Amino acid sequence: MNVLKIIFNFYINSSIHVALAVVSLTAISTLQFNVECNFTLLSFIFLATITGYNFVKYAGIAKLHHLSLAKNLRLIQIFSLLAFIGLVFLVFQLNITALIVSAILGIFTILYALPVFGHQTNLRGVSGIKIFIIAMVWSGVTVLLPVLNNYSIYNVDVILGFIQRFFFVIVITLPFEIRDLKFDMARLGTIPQIYGIRKTRIIGFLMLGIFILLEFLKVDTNIGNVIGVILVAVMCSYCLSRSTITQSKYFSSFWVEGIPIIWLFILLALGEIN
Repeated sequence: MNVLKIIFNFYINSSIHVALAVVSLTAISTLQFNVECNFTLLSFIFLATITGYNFVKYAGIAKLHHLSLAKNLRLIQIFSLLAFIGLVFLVFQLNITALIVSAILGIFTILYALPVFGHQTNLRGVSGIKIFIIAMVWSGVTVLLPVLNNYSIYNVDVILGFIQRFFFVIVITLPFEIRDLKFDMARLGTIPQIYGIRKTRIIGFLMLGIFILLEFLKVDTNIGNVIGVILVAVMCSYCLSRSTITQSKYFSSFWVEGIPIIWLFILLALGEIN
């Protein structure tokens, strides 16, 4: 049992779970926009997510405690290095447009983690914008990259899909912000800090309404996509309503972050009625 717990904690803490969530959202986009589900691109996004997330989470810790890192953190550090090496090999498999977008999103990730604005301030520490940076990067990676890497032409559905994904990511990030209320500094200006938990839930429910509405505005949607969006909105609503400061250890980091994976399986299961 202890071995399984160690493996599961590594799965969560090394960002494998969040990487699978991002890959799932990318695969969803390929289904929605009818573009090629490129294994190389999915692998690139998987490794880039692990590299980026672990850099954001552990770079500061590694700098301060490099000589006395805990065994698990050292393992994550080695794992992240291997992911980065694999990422470098895959870079040359993408087209130039996708590479440019990846580079821009990568810069935002670096600015999010490193204090480049003076006085030890990074984008993460700028009041009120943390959640929107996360949503923009996730939406760019999971909507724009699969479209651009297939040389697809932008259309209304892609724009609506980007906006829809933006709202979705904000909603599934809210349980994390509620959980972190007891840790976050007041200057971060997160939505729960500004509006409180009850109003944060209301904001999330309103965003989920927009999330569903945008699906009906798309030119080329189908009953499978509509059902998938509604079911995902129901799951998000439930998770948001259950989010508290004292939520269980894995509520957000496993269950909430796993919603994109469930969404992908829903679309695959509904594929026959599309």
